[in-house]
Amino acid sequence: MEREQAVLELRKLEGVDLRALADKFHVTVWKGDKKNKGWAGHVLERYLELPINSAQSPNFGSWELKLVPLKRMHGELQVKETMAITMIDAVNVLQKPFEESHLLSKLRKAVVCARIFESQAEEHTVLYRVATFDIGNAHVYNQVRKDYEETRECIRNHGFHCLTGSMGKLVQPRTKGAGHGSTSRAFYARTGFVAHILGLKTLPELGVP
Repeated sequence: MEREQAVLELRKLEGVDLRALADKFHVTVWKGDKKNKGWAGHVLERYLELPINSAQSPNFGSWELKLVPLKRMHGELQVKETMAITMIDAVNVLQKPFEESHLLSKLRKAVVCARIFESQAEEHTVLYRVATFDIGNAHVYNQVRKDYEETRECIRNHGFHCLTGSMGKLVQPRTKGAGHGSTSRAFYARTGFVAHILGLKTLPELGVP
C-alpha cells in the first residue's frame, strides 16, 4: 500500500474509538496487568490489512506509521510527548548534508496519526487526526535544516556524546532508550513541531501562519 492510499484509508477512522476496533481485530491491549504499548498502532495495521510490525515506528517501504498521543489541557488538545523520528549515526550525519539525510527521508515518509489519550486504563481512545509533514513550507523546512546542521556541527566540533535535548528548535538530538547512562541518540520532533504537523498550532516564531 502506497503512502497516499494509506493516508486516505486512515482518515476514514478519524473520530473512531480505536479501543473498540482492538476488540474487533483481536488486538491484545492488556495481558494480565501488563499493557501492550503498541496496541493502537497494531489496530491501524490490522485495519489496513498490513502485517503486524513489532518495530516502534513500523516501516512499510514508501511510508512509515507514527502514532502520537494527545491530551486535554485547559480545554484544548495538546501533544503529550515528543515524537521519535530516526536514530542518529554520527558517521552518517557527518557525511550527509540535510538534503540526503535520514532525518529528511524519514520525515518525508511519515504518516502521523494522533489519538486522544484518556487514561492509562485505555478504555477509550479516539483517532483524532492523520497528517503528513509539509516539506513545501520553506520556513519549517529551513528550520529543520538548521537543527540538523547544529547537530552536525556539535558532532564535528565537540563529539557525539555532547548532543543534548536542549539543542534544536523543532528537532532535538537527544538520548534514546533508558535515559541516564544511555549512549545512543535519536532525532525527536518537539511537541510544538508535532502539533504544527497535525494542524493544532502555528509557528509564529518562524513566520508560519
